[in-house]
Amino acid sequence: MNGSLIIHQPGNSVVTDLGRFRGPRFGLPVNGALDQFSARAANILAANADNAPLLEVTALDFRMRATTDVLIAVTGAPLHLTVGGRECPQWEPVSVRAGETVALRRITGGLRAYVAVHGSVEAPVLLGSCAPDTVVGFGLRLSEGTELKTSRSVGPIRQPYFDLPLFRLGLTRPEFSSRVVVEVTDGPDVDEFGDTADLLYNTEYTVSGRSNHIGLRLGGALPERQSTAEVLSRGVPVGAIEVPSREELLVLHRGRGVTAGYPVLAVVTSRSLDVLAQARPGHTITFRKTTVPEATAQHRAALRELETLRSTVSTVFSLLGIGRQPGWPELVPAAGS
Repeated sequence: MNGSLIIHQPGNSVVTDLGRFRGPRFGLPVNGALDQFSARAANILAANADNAPLLEVTALDFRMRATTDVLIAVTGAPLHLTVGGRECPQWEPVSVRAGETVALRRITGGLRAYVAVHGSVEAPVLLGSCAPDTVVGFGLRLSEGTELKTSRSVGPIRQPYFDLPLFRLGLTRPEFSSRVVVEVTDGPDVDEFGDTADLLYNTEYTVSGRSNHIGLRLGGALPERQSTAEVLSRGVPVGAIEVPSREELLVLHRGRGVTAGYPVLAVVTSRSLDVLAQARPGHTITFRKTTVPEATAQHRAALRELETLRSTVSTVFSLLGIGRQPGWPELVPAAGS
């Protein structure tokens, strides 16, 4: 049984997934959810595959109405979540009855929230991803009255007390603060900055209001490149910290172009990229140096936490008879059955 969601107040919201991983080979940025951990967690809590389409809501209030019974999960930045006027928790599965309005208000601490719907929502796909791309003009940006089709809705859930959580899973929630610590490893051009490279770790930087999904612009004391040699355009990773001018640092995020011609001082770890995704204009950024093995260990620890969550959700949903187990393919009936 399929259903739909009607957008009443879009705010600044899009339908996205984890990114267009086939894009860079064609010169397109990967894009996708900026806070990958929160997006993955939302989909797992809704018993979806990690890369299923979901809603990314940035900064502004958001409202939608369900036309059928659905199950949702809201993660990311702290906010005030209500379903049919009832206050509901984030980072937990939440049941929504047909006709009820889901409202996300007062996003605080962070910047982005993620709304996953059990069965996921339908969206157009380019190179295997529904992630918006402003360069080629692709993506599903939501407006008032937009109807999102869901590929699956749930039957009535036996939950007599709708003001209580469906069930609690004990997921450790990320911390959100206006003072953000970001871990980085040395970039390929760190030696070109000489002793001034240490300024990166001894300076508090402020997030500019001109930051976006392409990159964060940070104001503060800047390391100075000692060489005047031209930097040839080359491939740059998501998380590269560039010094393009004498006014600000530029931390490239998931919407960045695949090549650039500025010196790369350092590279943000994958876990800290999620932290940066929640940094609001005016927030303070402090960088801390780490090593590639330490960054890899942190990344693997986060993946293990998500795998543990997936296993728990799979067991609970199976016992409740809700949908299929997350990440499992649909069973195709054998011929003649």
